Amino acid sequence: MTRFVFYKRNGVFYKFTEHGHTGFGDEGSDVLCAAVSAMTMLVMNILEVSIASTIDYRIDEDNTDIELVAKDALPEYCDDEFKRRATAAVIEGYFYQLNDMLEDYYDYLDVNEVEECDPDEKQ
Repeated sequence: MTRFVFYKRNGVFYKFTEHGHTGFGDEGSDVLCAAVSAMTMLVMNILEVSIASTIDYRIDEDNTDIELVAKDALPEYCDDEFKRRATAAVIEGYFYQLNDMLEDYYDYLDVNEVEECDPDEKQ
């Protein structure tokens, strides 16, 4: 199963993690795993190349762990409103696309979201 966690701050998507193989097919010929990998790379390329967002990412191919952080989606890191909105929209779109896929692939995908506290807010 591939597990995704999408992170939001003040309702804005800015980060996701991905872990594991889907297990839909044999390793090397798993079309669902290939589709998810292609979508993840598309998200990364749109953010980094098309929108020119600064992203930090880590890919561990041995453990199939991916973490992407796009701080440009957050106002405390980016003054350009268009870039902020576009960055967040791409990540949010990926979240909703994966949720749509759950209807057919619920045994192979797990998608969650976490609302993080604003680090400037006092608890």
